[in-house]
Amino acid sequence: MKVFLTAKDSDLRLTQTADLSFEKNPSEMEVINVHDDLEFQTIKGFGGAFTESFCYTMSKMSEENRNKVLNAYFGPDGIGYSVGRVHMGSCDFSTGHYSCIEEGDMDLSTFHIERDKKWILPTLKKAMEINGAPLKMLVSPWSPPAHFKTNKDRNHGGKLLDECKKAWAEHYVKFIDAYWKEGVPIWAVTVQNEPAATQTWDSCVYTAEEEGLFVRDYLYPALKNSPYLNTKIFIWDHNKVMAYERARDTLKIADGLVDGVGVHWYGGDHFEALDFISRQYPDKELVFTEGCQEEAEQFLGKWCVGERYAHDIIGNMNHNLTTFLDWNLALDEKGGPNHVGNYCSAPIILDTAKDEISFENSYYYIGHFSKFIRPGAKRLGTSRYTEKIDALAVRNPDGGIVLVVLNREEKKMPVNIVYHREQASMEMPPRSIATFLF
Repeated sequence: MKVFLTAKDSDLRLTQTADLSFEKNPSEMEVINVHDDLEFQTIKGFGGAFTESFCYTMSKMSEENRNKVLNAYFGPDGIGYSVGRVHMGSCDFSTGHYSCIEEGDMDLSTFHIERDKKWILPTLKKAMEINGAPLKMLVSPWSPPAHFKTNKDRNHGGKLLDECKKAWAEHYVKFIDAYWKEGVPIWAVTVQNEPAATQTWDSCVYTAEEEGLFVRDYLYPALKNSPYLNTKIFIWDHNKVMAYERARDTLKIADGLVDGVGVHWYGGDHFEALDFISRQYPDKELVFTEGCQEEAEQFLGKWCVGERYAHDIIGNMNHNLTTFLDWNLALDEKGGPNHVGNYCSAPIILDTAKDEISFENSYYYIGHFSKFIRPGAKRLGTSRYTEKIDALAVRNPDGGIVLVVLNREEKKMPVNIVYHREQASMEMPPRSIATFLF
């Protein structure tokens, strides 16, 4: 059994350590069981967002370091990302406000993606070149154009005007079409990023019923009548805390037209909400569409950030999540740029003045999953002897087993892995994560 380890107060960063061997006569104490006769959901992949802030910051770096960042995520020696996300129009992690149509345009006659062509698309195309294949790309809007909204403002919530709903649905199709013509296939869209949040940045509010009606009466028909009918539609795209009731109330209206539910982590764990959705709607895919560590100034360089990612990935996937999408792939040394000062951490931090790359521990913690769990993997049954450690097991398409174990304790934790009535044992260092391949 191969073992890869990352640990606090050490030089271990996704480092391969001594192999372990299975032995007969397993213990009944301090055990993590892996049951490969229990299969659950298929894991579709891991990735992050090509925000304008990320792509603009990359443009300030040397070509050598731009390639290092993209290879760290998408290259053969990187951590195996295969999924991406882009915002349709501006978001808070843009260098400023922008829309894909001109102010006052009601029929999309001025539609263009020139802003995306400046930084986002060149970076995305280079990532696909390094990856050797197209990425699964998700598109999300933060706000319709200001003149499509009740408050005439991209910021501060507001709602989509009734008379603009048809044009806004057609806007998705035009955006998808424009990206396809640039050689970037679009896998899925979400209806609205964080539709229950009135933010000081780009935002728009939908009730559950309004989201369902928009899908049923406008978005789905627009996609159906285009070449992009197979584009998946995900609803909610917001925190797990309200995910079940939002999904329930939206799906009362648009069940057969919706492919899945997107979730964020900002409201806490609420892993059970994913189970509730899966139980009531077993055909709906569960996708983690965004998560990042807020308040960059306090958290850059802090070990707990990587642990937050690992705990959430394990909890989500043990409760039927299929896909994990981080927020910004990289940001500058302040955790930006962000046009409203909402600075956040990212797994890679770029010092544009010094042309230096810093890998946060979150990069390595995510890598313990994304580097080894391949698209098409099946989650397996696991049980653990204590809630002080977290564990996730999958079977890859090639038949190999991947087990990830997280220890957030300030002390060593014994781990006896039991598989097919045999046992392999080790002590997890304090504040560590390990990936076992067998």
